[in-house]
Amino acid sequence: MVALKGGEIDSFLARPDPRRPVALVYGPDRGLVRERVDALVRGALGGSDDPFALVRLDGDELAGDPARLVDEAQTVPLFGGSRVIVVRAGSRNCAPAIEMLLANPLAESRVVVEAGDLKRGAPLRNVCERAAAAVAIPCYADSERDLARLVDDELRAAGLTIAPDARSLLVPLLGGDRQASRNEVKKLALYAAGQGRVEVDDVLAVVADASVAALDGIVDSAFAGRTVEVEARLSRAGETGAAPGSVMSAALRHAATLHKARAAVDAGTSIAAAVDAMQPPVHFRRRPLVEAALKAWSGPRLDRIYRQLAEAALEVRRQPGLAEAIAHRALLSIAVAARRRE
Repeated sequence: MVALKGGEIDSFLARPDPRRPVALVYGPDRGLVRERVDALVRGALGGSDDPFALVRLDGDELAGDPARLVDEAQTVPLFGGSRVIVVRAGSRNCAPAIEMLLANPLAESRVVVEAGDLKRGAPLRNVCERAAAAVAIPCYADSERDLARLVDDELRAAGLTIAPDARSLLVPLLGGDRQASRNEVKKLALYAAGQGRVEVDDVLAVVADASVAALDGIVDSAFAGRTVEVEARLSRAGETGAAPGSVMSAALRHAATLHKARAAVDAGTSIAAAVDAMQPPVHFRRRPLVEAALKAWSGPRLDRIYRQLAEAALEVRRQPGLAEAIAHRALLSIAVAARRRE
């Protein structure tokens, strides 16, 4: 069984084993999947500009015609060299095509299969993990160490360093999707170009504000009962790589802040004055939703929802493969409860 882990993945990407010409790249981090697929393709092409050396096939089409993959893999490029075939797995099972391919000689071809999050026992994983001529490369969300290395590498390439406190602020704002994280660091590098070192103020100006604003929008909509907005904002947050853990942390902080403000309202303070007293200060654009939340939630209900959110946040850490679904369910349940004023 050949399923790579940790440093084995980097080693294989740098020097792919010619005895394993088939590589399955899969996982929930779509940006990392694409990055590793691109790395394998570039390495196999070796700078070749032969348009016939790279072929892209749809996995759903191969499911109906598995022999086509064998034909493509055994075709010799017009100008010699390696031939690279990228198969994008879809909803249909293309494992038989890969199985048929592995039973035949591949000539000088390398086949890279790009897939989403495959569960243990999925046909594609089984075929590639069991075959001597194939390798499986999982792509899960970056760890804090991975993100710190990504930050250092990107900034070094731009001729920049980063202050330790700025790195400590930046890393938790990244994650979830490798490409989205890389784009944020590149944006930061462009902003800090020419100054030599990235400082905390640079991170706050470029990355933190956008990230915090996106999370504020999600939790404000949830506690105000805007179910449609919550779904849309969660979807956009997922596409940009917002980590489910960050969403849950923002929801917990907001629940605690609302609970304190609600206690002030119950003691006789007006809702407007309670919002004015919130720390950090509420931006004027958020104010209508925050005031709506204070009207919708009582102190005891906020206390219950805080405990529920804490349990959901714990599950997000325990089950990273289901983290996004757990966070979505938790925020949507808040929005539904706010509308019903249960």
